[in-house]
Amino acid sequence: MRFFTAGESHGPKLTAIIEGLPAQMTITSEMIDKQLKRRQGGYGRGRRMQIEKDLVEISAGVRHGKTLGSPVALTVTNDDWKHWTKVMGIEPLAEDMNPEDIKRQITRPRPGHADLVGGIKYSHRDLRNVLERSSARETTMRVAIGAVAMQLLKELDIQTIAHVTEIGGIVADRTTYENLSVEELREKVEASPVYCADDAAAEKMMQAIDEAKERGDTLGGVVEVVITGVPAGLGSYVHYDRKMDGKLAQAMMSINAFKGVEFGIGFEMAKRWGSEVHDEIAWSEERGYYRKSNRLGGLEGGMTTGMPIVVRGVMKPIPTLYKPLESVDIDTKEPFVATIERSDPCAVPAASVVAENVIATEIAKAIVEQYHSDTIGELAAQVNAMRAKAKEF
Repeated sequence: MRFFTAGESHGPKLTAIIEGLPAQMTITSEMIDKQLKRRQGGYGRGRRMQIEKDLVEISAGVRHGKTLGSPVALTVTNDDWKHWTKVMGIEPLAEDMNPEDIKRQITRPRPGHADLVGGIKYSHRDLRNVLERSSARETTMRVAIGAVAMQLLKELDIQTIAHVTEIGGIVADRTTYENLSVEELREKVEASPVYCADDAAAEKMMQAIDEAKERGDTLGGVVEVVITGVPAGLGSYVHYDRKMDGKLAQAMMSINAFKGVEFGIGFEMAKRWGSEVHDEIAWSEERGYYRKSNRLGGLEGGMTTGMPIVVRGVMKPIPTLYKPLESVDIDTKEPFVATIERSDPCAVPAASVVAENVIATEIAKAIVEQYHSDTIGELAAQVNAMRAKAKEF
C-alpha cells in the first residue's frame, strides 16, 4: 500500500492516489469528510478555516461504496482558488506579461519555514513557489488518506484515538484519561474545544491561546495517538528499515512543524532505572501473553507486542507570526520583517487529528504489506489467525 499527494495551498485542487487497498472494503465520502472537518476544527484556528470547507470527491477505485482493488483517487477542491487564479494560474504567462508583475510575489523568507532553503534548492526567486507546497494545507490529503486507512483498521477491529496532552507548557493530568477506554476517551476529546481529555487543563489551554493571539504570537504542544487491537508481530527486528517504531516515528515527524516523537513513557526513560522501564510479561488463558505495564508503548524490538501503541509528537509553535521576525530580502539582501500570511495562534488540536490519521495510515500499510490482502475478508481472516497464534504460542 502506498500513496501520493499533489496540490498547492492556493491551487485549484488537492489530490491523493492510494494504491494497494484490498477490494470489498467500505469507503464513503461521508467517512472522509468527517475527518476533514475535525482537522479544520479546534480552538485557535485562523480565518482560512472559515474560507475553506473541505469536502472530498472520490473519483476512482470505488463503486457503490466498495473498493475495487484498483487505485483510489481522492480530490478536495480549494474554494479560495477563485481569488488566486491569476497568482497561481496553471497556463503559461502571456507573451507580453512580465513575470515580475505577478501579484503577491514573495522575496522575504519567513524564519522557521521552508521558504529560503526551498528557494535555494529549486532555484525559485519567487518564494511563493516553495510555501504553496510546503504549507500545512497538504495535510488535508494526509487526513483524507488516513480516513481511508482508519476504515480499513476498523474492519480489522483496530481502534485509533488522538488527543492533546500539552499546549504552551500546560500539561493535561494523565490520571484523568489513562484508564479510559478508546470510546470513553474519544467522547471526552470530541467534546473539548482543544481536543483535550482533561477539562481543567483545557480551560487553561484556551486562555493561553487567547493570550498568544493578543500578543501576535503562537503556541506549540504535544499530541498523543493511541491504537488498540493491533496484532503482535507487525514490523521486524531483522533489518533497520523494517522496524515498526522507526516507521511510526518517520510518519509522525513528516507532519508539518513536528520536531520530536516518543513512545510509551518516552524521554522519561532517561530518568528511571531499567526495572522501572521495561514491561513484565504475563500470560492468562483468557488473554494469552500480555504486558503488566505499557511503558514501552506497545513496541519491542521493532515489532508490535499486541499491547496498545502509544506514540506522542511535539509540535513547535507555528512560525508565521503577526509580530513577524526579522528576515532578509533575497533580491536586495536588506533586512526586513518577514512576510505575513494567514496564521493560527495554535494549531495543536488540528495537528492531533493529522497525527491520528498519519499513524493509522502507517499501521494500515504495515498490515497490508505483511498479510495477503486482495480482499478485506481475506485480510481480516489472516489478522485474526495471527491473533490466535500469538495467544496460543
